[in-house]
Amino acid sequence: MRAGDLLAAVFPSQVACAENVAGDIEIPDHPLVRQTVDDCLHEAMDVDAFLDVLDRIENGELRPTAVDTVEPSPMAHEILSAKPYAFLDDAPLEERRAQAVMMRRTIDIESARDLGALDASAIALVREQAWPDPRDADELHDALALLGYATEAEAAPWAPLLAALTGERRAAKVAPADGTATPPLWIAAERLPLFEAVFPSLASDGGRVEPPVEAPERERARTWERGEALVELVRGRMESLGPMTARELAASIGLDAQEIDTALAALESEGAVLRGAFTPRPANGTAAHGEEEWCDRRLLARIHRYTLDRLRKEIEPVSPQQYMRFLFAWQHAAPETRLQGASGLAKVLETLQGYQAPAGAWEGQVLSARMDRYAPSWLDELSLTGQVVWGRLFPPAGGDRRAAGPTRSSPVALLFRDRLDAWLAAAPQPNGSVQIGSLAQEILDYLKWRGPSFAQDLAKATHRLNSEVRTALGQLVNAGLITGDGFGGLRGLISTRAGSNRRARRTPWAGPGQPVVPPDMSGRWALFRDEHAAPDSEDAPGPLDIAELWGRQLLQRYGVVFHKVAQRETGLPPWRDLLRVWRRMEARGEIRGGRFVSEFSGEQYALPEAVDALRAVRRKDGDGALIALSGADPLNLTGIITPGERVPSVAGNRVVYQDGLPVATRVAGAVTHLHQPTDPAERDAIIRALRG
Repeated sequence: MRAGDLLAAVFPSQVACAENVAGDIEIPDHPLVRQTVDDCLHEAMDVDAFLDVLDRIENGELRPTAVDTVEPSPMAHEILSAKPYAFLDDAPLEERRAQAVMMRRTIDIESARDLGALDASAIALVREQAWPDPRDADELHDALALLGYATEAEAAPWAPLLAALTGERRAAKVAPADGTATPPLWIAAERLPLFEAVFPSLASDGGRVEPPVEAPERERARTWERGEALVELVRGRMESLGPMTARELAASIGLDAQEIDTALAALESEGAVLRGAFTPRPANGTAAHGEEEWCDRRLLARIHRYTLDRLRKEIEPVSPQQYMRFLFAWQHAAPETRLQGASGLAKVLETLQGYQAPAGAWEGQVLSARMDRYAPSWLDELSLTGQVVWGRLFPPAGGDRRAAGPTRSSPVALLFRDRLDAWLAAAPQPNGSVQIGSLAQEILDYLKWRGPSFAQDLAKATHRLNSEVRTALGQLVNAGLITGDGFGGLRGLISTRAGSNRRARRTPWAGPGQPVVPPDMSGRWALFRDEHAAPDSEDAPGPLDIAELWGRQLLQRYGVVFHKVAQRETGLPPWRDLLRVWRRMEARGEIRGGRFVSEFSGEQYALPEAVDALRAVRRKDGDGALIALSGADPLNLTGIITPGERVPSVAGNRVVYQDGLPVATRVAGAVTHLHQPTDPAERDAIIRALRG
């Protein structure tokens, strides 16, 4: 503190608030300041030699040359090893991207020989994390599409799942007959065009494809050159194998090592792989085969972090029970983390947007479980001010003309309006597949012509009874075609109050002193999506854009994501696309990858703030509080994360958790106690929680 007071006395502009300093900071003429500046310029650095270098560059005596290197140059060490206070922002050290590009602590001649050597346990761990571990046929199909191919030895543990895929003609075993020693390989149907380009005999019936499969039309539309196809196959293998020589990779596919070297060099030019000597050397100091190794850049960066600073071991994997406790706090379902007011509700919706829950469960069960004394006016405020919009994001595949409209179980999503276009692009378009009545079509055409309209305008324009207009609006809402200004319109449509409906049927349209429209049709109605929108337009987002939208939303919703936790989600893109998004985010330093929750295989990714929250949950014991959730809640992960039977995603079902474990469930009215409490008061509390 005395040092801070001294600095403020001799150099006040240095410690003053930047907003109160006008112009450049003037260095005061003080002995302490002069000595400090002199030490910085001539002791910590050689400013005279630096200026001389700049002069020689300006005069043409020196010529700068940019060179790509595997390791950072010594000139960059000061930047990469700078302390946090050397940066302008206040991010902690472990979140800086510079930590992903660490250099060796010594670069003497002796250690330069082993510059690429990495820790063997780190290599084995990353290989285990990157290699797929499918649980069902769909996961295996994604794994084969990502890998490019799998050898018979690799596919042996997947025999039952492969039988299911081959029966559905989604995978096959290929055996080219090109005069090469190519072993039989298992591939996904989507990868067949690549293999036909690499092995022409497969396309000319000279090879065998058992059973015969046909690639999707989208994959067949592209024409592959042999070199391009081989690069794509090698890319998929390298993303899941870790350090490997070209000879080993060539042996797995039965091609010449020189061809694989060419493909790896093409990937190296893209920055996708790096070459070096990565595995530890034997005792004699020579490489195992005298060959250089190749490794995917993303995997190598992960191995490097394991080797140098053990960043992944800063947090031990938590148990599924601790992970559920973390999720309750992360999504504000724990009593001490609940929010208040419209601003708190907006924060909750940031986490839940894109999730489809039954319309009748949103306010009474999902939002109220995360808000302290939830008030419907908060949601009305957000929707009427244009911040939040509701609608059926994923419409049904086909319509039912007998359906009058949405019920309390009809799925509805809450979205922020500024991101509505991105979410609608990620959802399927109806394209006329949803059947609606003639009046609903007439109202839809009117809304396209006139724009957002009140129900009075719709009743007057169509000359129909209010009850008929209400039924037509319900059909359009259920088809995912329209929405309303506020949430009150949806409340009315799913309401079962028959009395208000009877009062609303007195007149088809305006009359003196007569209500034109019932309260359950209040507010303006507008198009939620254009059913004839062109998904192939230039502005339409591509599959990777959609995958990034979902990838970021899942991270925001769950903090830590892996395959199991997203099983209740609707409309997700292929899991392999999500993995590619998270891998890129990890490479940019935005998220962490590793093993955060035990007992679950596959790659796991987490937000940096979620890692800190997991640490806090592991250090703190549970308080025994009961948390009751609806079956339609995204945190209903019973039988997925926690043990026990799954509770169907129905609003009427309920599950009660205590310290992260389910203790009782109510499914279709039947109550099941997973844990019999000995305290009568606790048993009564569980019963009350099940009743809501």
